[in-house]
Amino acid sequence: MKKFVNDPRQFVPEMLEGITLASDGRLKYEPKYNLIYRADMPQEGKVSIIQGSGSGHEPAHTMIVGKGMLDAACPGDVFAGPPVEFVYETSKLLNSPKGVLHIVNNYTGDRLAFEQGREMCEMDGMRVETLLVNDDVAVKDSTWTVGRRGVAGNFFVIKAVGAASERGADLDELVRIGNKVIANVRTLGIALSSCTPPVKGTFLFDIADDEMEVGIGIHGEPGRQRTKLVSATEIVDIMLAAVVPDLPFQRGDEVALMINGLGGTPIGELYVLYGIAHKKLEADGIRVFRSYVNEYCTSLEMAGASLTLLKVDEELKSLLLDPAEVSIRVF
Repeated sequence: MKKFVNDPRQFVPEMLEGITLASDGRLKYEPKYNLIYRADMPQEGKVSIIQGSGSGHEPAHTMIVGKGMLDAACPGDVFAGPPVEFVYETSKLLNSPKGVLHIVNNYTGDRLAFEQGREMCEMDGMRVETLLVNDDVAVKDSTWTVGRRGVAGNFFVIKAVGAASERGADLDELVRIGNKVIANVRTLGIALSSCTPPVKGTFLFDIADDEMEVGIGIHGEPGRQRTKLVSATEIVDIMLAAVVPDLPFQRGDEVALMINGLGGTPIGELYVLYGIAHKKLEADGIRVFRSYVNEYCTSLEMAGASLTLLKVDEELKSLLLDPAEVSIRVF
């Protein structure tokens, strides 16, 4: 294993400290609770939006804390949900008169932590609501979930409710918008390689050089099938064949199309996949409203990609187009 790491057990705290120092004062860090939050939060006139999941999926979620996105993130260790205490203390610190919104990807550890954290908050008189993201069409149940997993489609949930919150929407309205996105977003991922968690020090699973895992989970969970590696066009065909019928997406629909890298795929290859998918969708009468090509929800250095479609209407298009400020800079 070759990684830029000191003590593997300190990987997450050192990463969080680096993110904070790079934010030019826009973010604050509370080491006791792995807590990254906006320096200008909480605010009386704004619902606070919080997410916490395992680390190792960066930029999710600690690197997308900022205006128009998350107000705070409290990650656990690599591929491990946050402790209940992290959720509770983060929610208390970010508590607003307008309430707190938890966004939770559908994994057993995440759900337990946020459910118990919410109960503790409500005992303190706080109002907390929850959105459960489950956009992965690969499998119904997986290693760490009951029901579908939450993966890269989570970004569209965050973007929509983050924009609405900046506009002053109340908690009930954010829940409505978030559930609208969840009902209209679908994802499938394909992995070409495994990855190595720093503390484990070895590959998470074995896969041959000429194989790919169709429907991979972002923690390395098995997907639908293991097959021989095929061309980029055939890979897009597999992805669209799983995602499009699931909603279903139909001729005349407008969509946001995301090609998400899983951590070890060159950006050029992601654009190859995007171009193929865009043309195939347009040929089927599905118009691409907006493109998203980058690393959004990764699995450390796993080679692979996921394809996400979000069916949009005028309300969702407006929210997706609102400005957002996060710690990642492109120039």
